[in-house]
Amino acid sequence: MIITYHQKSFIKLQTGDTVIALGPIAKNSKFKSSSFGADLAMVPMNTPEYAGTDAVTYNGNTPFVIDGPGEYEIGGIMVRGYGARGMDDKGTLNKINTIYTFDFDGMNIWYMGALADSDIPLEARQAIGDVDVLFVPIGGKTVLEAQAAHKLAVSFAPKIIIPLDYGGDQDKDALKTFLKSANADAVKPVDKLTIKSRDLAGKTLEVIVLE
Repeated sequence: MIITYHQKSFIKLQTGDTVIALGPIAKNSKFKSSSFGADLAMVPMNTPEYAGTDAVTYNGNTPFVIDGPGEYEIGGIMVRGYGARGMDDKGTLNKINTIYTFDFDGMNIWYMGALADSDIPLEARQAIGDVDVLFVPIGGKTVLEAQAAHKLAVSFAPKIIIPLDYGGDQDKDALKTFLKSANADAVKPVDKLTIKSRDLAGKTLEVIVLE
């Protein structure tokens, strides 16, 4: 699986010819979007910053879109979505943010989207098992604050933690604070992560920063 980061909480996952887009940024967003074709797109929150399925529609091919809580199956991939709380741009917790979990390329993925409240639903807590890769927003203004994000991430006991949604319109020190909380100050950003399930052996709470 190849993981690349495209600002905010926008992630591209690819293995072989299969591409998944998580939290794509819309072309009309104030943030620069990236365009590519996706087979599956998961929308955590219905705003241009997280619901840009137009950006991952390419050459007439439209991705299967999942945009809320529930259970879904597409192309042999089972996806579960759990409703949690997200924040609008005025700092009010009045949005629904969907947390997604699914298996891809032999790895269990948890994607927290634009989560702004670490009090996640009980059904999501009960579903936590052997988590391989956890994506968590850390920015602190319209998503989780860095220290709270780290505390939540650790509670999942994932093998790999990848922080998202820092910089830009968020707290300028969010990434620094998050890395300090994780005792990972020496971690340097990489432009992509290529990983197989066998590479996860022996890993626990490893922080990887994507740029």
